[in-house]
Amino acid sequence: MAIPRALPGPFLITTAVTGALLLAGLPASAAPGRDEPRPVRTGGEEAARGNLPAARTAPAPETRLPTGAGYPRRTVLDVPPENPADKSIRLGLTPYHALAPRLNALQTLGPRVSVEVAGRSAAGHELYLVTVTAPETAGQAREQERMRELIENAPAAAAKDRRVKAAYKTPVFINNNIHGNEWEGTDAALELIEELATARDRTTADLLAGTRIHLNVTANPDGRIAGTRANGNGFDLNRDLITGSQPESRAVRRIAIDKQPAVMLDLHGYVNGTLIEPTTPPHGENYEYDLFLKNSYANALGMEKRVNGLGYTPDGDGVKPAVIPFRDQKEGWDDWPPVFTPQYMPFQGAVAAHTVEFPLAVNNAAYDSLPVVELRRRAAVNTAVAGAAMRATLDHTRRHRASVIADQIETFRRGAAGEAQRPVSEKTVPGVPGIGPEDVYTTRFPRAYVVPAGAGQRSATAAGRLVDHLLANDVRVRRASAPFRLAGRSYPAGSYVVDMHQPKRGMANVILSRGRDISADVSTMYDISGWSLGLLWGADVEEVPVGAVRVPGTEVRAAAPTGYVAPGGDLRLRLDDPKEVASLNALLARKVAVTRAADGSAIVPGSARGAAGVLADRLGVRFEPARKRGTVPLRRTRVAAATTAGERFALAEMGFEVLPVSTAALNAGFDWSKADVLYVSAGLDHDALTPAARAAFHASGVGVVGLGADGAAFNTAAKLLPVKAVEGNGDANGVVRVSNAGGAVTGGAPAHSFVYSPLWFTGLGEGVRADQTYGTGDPLVAGHWRPTGNGGGPKDAAGRASVVSGTAAGSGTRVVLFGTEPLFRAHPKGLFAQVGRALLASAG
Repeated sequence: MAIPRALPGPFLITTAVTGALLLAGLPASAAPGRDEPRPVRTGGEEAARGNLPAARTAPAPETRLPTGAGYPRRTVLDVPPENPADKSIRLGLTPYHALAPRLNALQTLGPRVSVEVAGRSAAGHELYLVTVTAPETAGQAREQERMRELIENAPAAAAKDRRVKAAYKTPVFINNNIHGNEWEGTDAALELIEELATARDRTTADLLAGTRIHLNVTANPDGRIAGTRANGNGFDLNRDLITGSQPESRAVRRIAIDKQPAVMLDLHGYVNGTLIEPTTPPHGENYEYDLFLKNSYANALGMEKRVNGLGYTPDGDGVKPAVIPFRDQKEGWDDWPPVFTPQYMPFQGAVAAHTVEFPLAVNNAAYDSLPVVELRRRAAVNTAVAGAAMRATLDHTRRHRASVIADQIETFRRGAAGEAQRPVSEKTVPGVPGIGPEDVYTTRFPRAYVVPAGAGQRSATAAGRLVDHLLANDVRVRRASAPFRLAGRSYPAGSYVVDMHQPKRGMANVILSRGRDISADVSTMYDISGWSLGLLWGADVEEVPVGAVRVPGTEVRAAAPTGYVAPGGDLRLRLDDPKEVASLNALLARKVAVTRAADGSAIVPGSARGAAGVLADRLGVRFEPARKRGTVPLRRTRVAAATTAGERFALAEMGFEVLPVSTAALNAGFDWSKADVLYVSAGLDHDALTPAARAAFHASGVGVVGLGADGAAFNTAAKLLPVKAVEGNGDANGVVRVSNAGGAVTGGAPAHSFVYSPLWFTGLGEGVRADQTYGTGDPLVAGHWRPTGNGGGPKDAAGRASVVSGTAAGSGTRVVLFGTEPLFRAHPKGLFAQVGRALLASAG
C-alpha cells in the first residue's frame, strides 16, 4: 500500500479561479455590510473550486443512503458509453462501462439484490453500492433501523434486547478496488452477488436472513478505467479516510455511518502470499483492540484456510501460502494510523476489518510487460482469491453472528459509559497466539474536549470547519448556550464541547488528541504516524482530563455561522486560514485593490464590503476592522507548480490559479508570462534543464517557493538563497512543535506543523530570514522520527530553521523554502495558509 512521494499523477485540474467563478458580475452592493454573521457553509472545498452553494445553516450533505425503505431497492442505472481504453479490459476483467448493465441484470434475478448510487467519483463516475439480503418489508426495514440505532445510541439497552439478539441482521461491508489498478475485487464481488442471488441452498438462505451484505463494487472507478492507483484528482483514496478530501472517501465514510458494518473487507493487491490482516504492531491506541483482535484473527484464520484451499502452489501457479502479519511478521505492516479504510472502520463500529492483498501482480510494470494470456491467468487467480476471502468472511459472520453483534454493542457501550480500555493479552483474547507487551497500545481518554469560542479561539473559521468535520464523522458535539467552567477553566457561550462519554469516543479522540511519539516502540512504520486535527487544523482545542461535564446547551448538527463583516471603514482579512486565502484570491480576481500589511494580513478597501459580505456568508471568514494600513499591493497570483497531486489540490482549494509544470515542460519552452511564482516540491530538476530553459527561468523574474528536498535542491542549483538544507531521517513523519517569527509568511501560524522526511536549514547567509524554527529539545509531539547513523533525528533539528525566506542576490528573486509539509495530502488545513502567504510574498 505504501508508496514514496509521488510525482504528479492523473489530476483533474480544478484550478480554483475562485474570484471569477464566485464574484463574476456581482455588483459591489449585492450583499450589504452587516455586523451579524448569516448562516454559512463552513466547508471550503467547494468554494475553492468555484462551486459555491447558497448560504445555509448546515453543510451540504453527502449522498445519504435511504433508510426505512424495504428491500429490494431497485435502481435502473444509467449505462455509460463504451470505453475501449478501459485498462481492465486487457486483464479480461469487467470494464467500468459494463458494470451498470451487469448490475441492472443482477437486480432482475430475484428479490435479494438491491443497487443504490452511493455518490460520484472525482471524475463524475457513479459509485455503485449493492446490498444482498433476504427481502424485507418497509416495516421490517424500519425495525432493522431501530435496532441499528439502539446498538449505537443505547448500547446497554441493546445488549439486553431480545429482539436484537434474535432478529438484527449483521451488516457486512466489502469495499473493492479503492486502488484503481488493483482490480480483481470488483469481479469477485460481481460473481458473489450472482451466486447469492441465485443460490437455493439452506446455508445461503440462513446467511441472507441474518445478514445484510453491502458491496462497494468499485470505490475508485476513475483509477479502474485509467489503470492508476489514484483517483481522478491524483489521490490515494486509502490514505484519505481521516481527511475526507475526496468524494469517494466521503462516500465510504457515509456507508460506514449509515450501514454501521460489524465486519469489513478491503480488497487490494499485490502481496505474495496473500496477505490477510490483522497487523503487526503498533496497533491503534484508540481502538477497543481486545474485541477487534479476537474477531479479526478468527476471521483471518478462516480466510487463510479458504484461500489456501483453492489449491494454488508456488511451483505450479506462483502463489505462496497466505500470510497473517499479526502471526507471521514482527513489524512493518501496522494498523496505527486511521487513514486506511479498514483502520477507519473500527471507529464506526466494526469489530473485524481487514486489508486483503491478492498474490499476483498485474499492475504497473507487469501490466505493460507481461503477455495478455499471463495477465489474464493472474487476474483469474486473484479473482478466485478475493472470492475465497469474501465467502470465508460471510461464513464466519453467519456462524458467529451473535458474538459479533455482542462485541459491536460492547464497543459502543464502553464508549458511552466512559470505561477504560482492556489491554490486549492472552487472557483477554484467548486462542490468539503470540500476544506480548509489543501488542499493548491503549490510551487514557480525556473526559472531554472543548473548542473555545471568542477570544480563546485562534480562528473561528477553523473551529467551525473542525466541528463540522467531527459531525461528518458521526461524533457528538454540544454547543454551550451560556458561559460554563470545566476543570477550573471558564469558557464563553458558543463554545463547543465533545463529551467523551459517547459511543464513538475512539473517533473523537483520533481526531482531536495530540497523538503519541512511538519512535521507541518500533523500528519502522508502514505509513504516517501522526495526524492530530486538534493541532493541525488551525483551531484551538483544549483537553479536559477529568471531572463532570455539565454544560448548558444542545447537540448540534452543524457548526454555527462564523462569517462577519465589520460595519464601517476598511477591512482586515487575517490570512491565517485557507478559506481566508481563498477569499483574498476571489477579491483579487475581481480586481479589488487589496494591500498587504506588515504582519501578512490583507487590507480590503471598504468599497468592497458587498463582495466581502458574500465571502463571509459562504466561506465563514471574518473581515475585521482594519487598524493598520496595507503597504504592499497584492495581485492575483498564478502558480507554476511542480508538485504532487495532493499539494496541487490544496493550492486550488486556496483559490490559486495552478499551472502544472515539470522538467520536461520547462525544457519544451514554458511561457513564463503566464506565471507569477514557481512552486517546487517534486518533478523539477534544475540541473536537468536545458541551457535555454534555465535562461528563460532566470529571466522570468518569478518568485520561488520550494518545499522539501526537491525544493531545496532547486534553490541550491539555481544559486538563489545562500542556505544549506539538511535532510533528516527520510522515513520520519509526524506532528512537531515550531516557533514562528511572524511577518508575511508565518504571521498568525499555529505552534505546530507536520513533517514527512523532515528538512532544516543551516548556514543562513546575508539577508536570509528564519520565518519558523523547530521547537527546542525534542520537537516531535506525535509520530515516528528516529535519528540515523549520521544524526537526522528530532534533536538534531531542534532550534533549526524549518522555514526560511529572502531575496536572491543579483536577480532579486524572492524565495521561501519549507522544510515542513504544510500541504501534505491536502490534510493539515491549519498549515495551508503558510504556503498561501509564501506564494503571495514571493510573486514576481
